[in-house]
Amino acid sequence: MTTPRAPIPRHYGLDWLRVAAFAILIVYHVGMVFVPWGFHAKSAHGAAWAVLPMLAVNAWRLSLLFVVSGYASRALLGRAAGPGRFLRQRSLRLLVPLAFGIAVIVPPQPWVELVTQHGYAGSFLTFWTHDYFRFAPLGGIVLPAVNHLWFVLYLWLYTVVLVLLVMLVRWRGAQRAFDTVFGGPGLLVLPIAWLVCIHGWWFPMGYETQNPFDDAMAHCLYLPAFLFGFALAGSAPVIAACVRWRWPAAALALAGYGVILAIELGQSTIAPRWLYPVYGAAHAVQQWGAIVALLGFAERHWNRDSGLRPTLTEAVFPFYLVHQTILVVVAYWLIPAGLPGGVEFLLLVAATILGCFAFYRIGRRIAWLRPLIGLRPLPHPKPEVAP
Repeated sequence: MTTPRAPIPRHYGLDWLRVAAFAILIVYHVGMVFVPWGFHAKSAHGAAWAVLPMLAVNAWRLSLLFVVSGYASRALLGRAAGPGRFLRQRSLRLLVPLAFGIAVIVPPQPWVELVTQHGYAGSFLTFWTHDYFRFAPLGGIVLPAVNHLWFVLYLWLYTVVLVLLVMLVRWRGAQRAFDTVFGGPGLLVLPIAWLVCIHGWWFPMGYETQNPFDDAMAHCLYLPAFLFGFALAGSAPVIAACVRWRWPAAALALAGYGVILAIELGQSTIAPRWLYPVYGAAHAVQQWGAIVALLGFAERHWNRDSGLRPTLTEAVFPFYLVHQTILVVVAYWLIPAGLPGGVEFLLLVAATILGCFAFYRIGRRIAWLRPLIGLRPLPHPKPEVAP
C-alpha cells in the first residue's frame, strides 16, 4: 500500500475507456426515458424490449469507471507530496463540483419529476427557492437531491478509504501478493466468485440505494473495483494477464449476457425467486468478464495517444456533471410534441451531446467557473522579466 517509487505512466488506453464509458452513459441515461424503470422523465413511447440493449452494459459500466478511477488515483498519488496533499487535491476536485452540482445543476431534475409524475404545480423558480433546500422528502423525493452525482460522492469516500489504507497499512509485499494472486487464472476466478456471492447470494436482484449510509451492495461492488484499479496501476503482470485473458473474458461476458437475455425473453411476468441466483450469477460473469476484456483490449490495442484525447479527457467530467439535467429538461420540453419514439430518442441524444459540449466550451473559458465544473484552474501567467 505504499506509494510507487516511479511515476505511473499515463495509460492512454484507459483514457479512451473512460471517454467511451461516459459516452455510453449518456446514451444509457437517454434510454432510461424509454424503459419501464423509474426515471425523472418518461416518454409515452416506453417499451419493455428497450431493456435488453440496456442490459448489455448495465452490469459493467459503473464498475469499470471505478477501476479506471482507482488506476488514475495511483498515478495522482505518486505525483502528490504525500497522502495528505493527495487527499486535499482530490477533495477540491471532487467535493467542489459535487456541491455546485447539487445546488445548481441537479435541481431541474427533481422539479421535472415532481411536475410530471407527482402533480407539483409550482414553477422551477418557486421550487428552487422555496422547496428544494428543505432537507426533507417532497413527493417521495429527498431534497436537495444528489441524483447521478452519487458517483462523485462515492469516489471521494473511496479516496478517503484509500488514503487511510496507504497511511496505515505498511505491508511492502502487498503489491507482490496482488501480482501473484491476479497474474494468472485468479484474475477471472476470484473476482467472479466474489461477484456471484454479491449478485446471486447476498443481494439477489438487488440494486444500489445511492445512499452511502445504506448501500452495502454498492460498497461491496465498487470499493473493491476502485482498489483493484489502484493496485493494477503498479502491476505489469496483472496488466499482461488482462491482455492474455481478454478473449476468454469476452466470451464469459457474452455467455453471461446470453443467460440474462434468455431469462428476460422467457418470462412473461415477474421471474420466480428460484431464478434470482441464476440471474445474479450470470450478471456477475458478464460484469467481470467485460471489465477484464476491456482492460485487455485497452492495453493491447488502444494504448496510444491522439490530438483529440486531451480535450476529450478534460471534457468528460463537465459532461458528466451536466448531461442528465440537459436530457431531463429537453425531454420535458420534447415529449409533449408527440414525435415518433425513434425521432424522440435521436433528438434527446443529439441535444444532450450538444448541450454538454456548449457547457464545457463556455465553462472552460471562465476562470471562476472552472473549479466548479471539475476543471483545473487556469495557470497564472508568468510575470515578465525586465531586460
